[in-house]
Amino acid sequence: MLGLPLVLRDNFESGDPATRWEASDPKAWKLVEQNGNKVWSQFQHIVTKTPVRSPFNRTVAKDVLVGSCVLDVKLQSTARDYPHRSLCLFFGYQDPAHMYYVHLGQKTDDHANQIFIVNDEPRKKISTKTTEGTRWDNEWHHVRVVRDVDSGKIEVFFDDLKEPVMTAVDKTFAWGQVGIGSFDDTGNFDDVLVYGTKVARPATEVK
Repeated sequence: MLGLPLVLRDNFESGDPATRWEASDPKAWKLVEQNGNKVWSQFQHIVTKTPVRSPFNRTVAKDVLVGSCVLDVKLQSTARDYPHRSLCLFFGYQDPAHMYYVHLGQKTDDHANQIFIVNDEPRKKISTKTTEGTRWDNEWHHVRVVRDVDSGKIEVFFDDLKEPVMTAVDKTFAWGQVGIGSFDDTGNFDDVLVYGTKVARPATEVK
């Protein structure tokens, strides 16, 4: 996709996802079945310890480090209906204090429905474009994050894969893992695809 090779495909139909995904708290995740289809479910919210203010619930793909990438995910919110009802996707994840994430929140404000950076301080929005909010229901949705490290460009698509709902430009993190989860809600995830340029973790990390 976009000239990038496929480096990860996970539809959660075989094996134990916990062997392929590293969670901030494994007790928040389980494999569930919907109409004969297996999905990876963040079925409960657990307040995990974070070094700075950032999402509590996440799981990142093990052994997949990418620079420029496309993260393609099917997701379903299972949270109650309220203004900050949300799910999150992570990219450029280096450690719990250094990452990007997109917060798909129902009602936009400075802390919801934005693209954020976590860089040794509480999360900060970097969006240059967003919408009034992500219209959650109980259905499945298709989300895509496109990240180009050379230009710093970040685009987020929600169902409509032609027009981004969020954009940002930032060059702070040129590599990292990708992940799924939420700030403090619950949801289901399926059909994760990652296209990208695989990289090695630098021997001396410069953030």
